[in-house]
Amino acid sequence: MFEQNLTSEALTVTTVTSQDQITQKPLRDSVKASLKNYLAQLNGQEVSELYELVLAEVEQPLLDTIMQYTRGNQTRAATMMGINRGTLRKKLKKYGMN
Repeated sequence: MFEQNLTSEALTVTTVTSQDQITQKPLRDSVKASLKNYLAQLNGQEVSELYELVLAEVEQPLLDTIMQYTRGNQTRAATMMGINRGTLRKKLKKYGMN
């Protein structure tokens, strides 16, 4: 039987430098760098709902990609994501993807 052995390290971002070097780094590193950049640009301004902003930036493409991968099969998509189908439907509706 096939045993799934994928961890979060499998989620990487591939970039090509100006010298045509290909590099890969964990997705979390890219998220962290983007957040640091965002916060640096605030110049002391107060921000609210940062959690929701970041979550939406990750959640929407995740849902879109999983729904394409499963060819719209919500039961399979929910199973892959580890959430129940009702929660998936609510998230799809939130992003206008129903």
